[in-house]
Amino acid sequence: METKWLEDFVSLAQTRSFSRSAQLRHVTQPAFSRRIQSLEAWAGTDLVDRSSYPTKLTAAGQVLYEQALSMLQELQATRSTLRTHVKAVKGVLEFAVPHTLAISFFPHWMAALREHLPQLRSRLIAMNVHDAVLRLVEGSCDVLLAYHHPSHPIALDPMHYDMLVLGHDMVTAYAAPTGDAPKWTWPPARGQRTPWLAYASGAYLGLVVESALKKASAIDAFDRVYETEMSESVKAMAVEGQGVAFLPASAVANDVARGRLLPLAGAPEIDLEVRIYRQRHHTAADEQGLTDALWAHLAKQQVKDPA
Repeated sequence: METKWLEDFVSLAQTRSFSRSAQLRHVTQPAFSRRIQSLEAWAGTDLVDRSSYPTKLTAAGQVLYEQALSMLQELQATRSTLRTHVKAVKGVLEFAVPHTLAISFFPHWMAALREHLPQLRSRLIAMNVHDAVLRLVEGSCDVLLAYHHPSHPIALDPMHYDMLVLGHDMVTAYAAPTGDAPKWTWPPARGQRTPWLAYASGAYLGLVVESALKKASAIDAFDRVYETEMSESVKAMAVEGQGVAFLPASAVANDVARGRLLPLAGAPEIDLEVRIYRQRHHTAADEQGLTDALWAHLAKQQVKDPA
């Protein structure tokens, strides 16, 4: 049994809606339903009455709900105590960052940041977007960096989370060159299916790219020959000439400069915001001081350069 199953179950008990809880837990509804089913398999009984709407708990589910609240509160209190001790000793800010931003954005951004905040020490936790968001929600990091696109917003309540925009990144299609031109063209040649180096189902960049391709009525022209959650792996396959990849400009700047990848002229361009989030309420005075110092500096920079 995983604690995230309990967190899912508590959310479902409170919202009484599979779709709403899936959204709040930053997971697809089928995946959310599977996790509830896994919890029921562990418990050995039905926890949710699926014959009614809104969703309600069975008698066994109500018992588990009350116990789950107590268990999760105790775990949260224990984690806060441990994190307060570590923070007091080390004075380190923990950043949860999706893999792509961890490689393409974070190092340069942190180097520039330390010129103004030389006392800042950081710990980078690289993971997928879903887990990074959950880490902030659960209080397991101080700050979250993430992409944002209107087609797939990250559902963090502005009443409980602060947000600043750090910059923009442009995603478009790239391919290895053949002579002076990309190996494939946009739009894809009629009657042919272009090999597509895609992101795994549910990956944030994958969701955004698929929305753009559907909007351009082009998704059926691609043959998904490879998929992964890692943009660096997608890029490596594109450099090897294995297909077309939709990648952030920050991730391919060096490869484009060296002529190893070329953008496909006319392909959709997806403007992503790079955002930073934090919880408005902190559990430890030391943690609050570190985060507030960072936030005050970033807010001041935005005032100087609102664009």
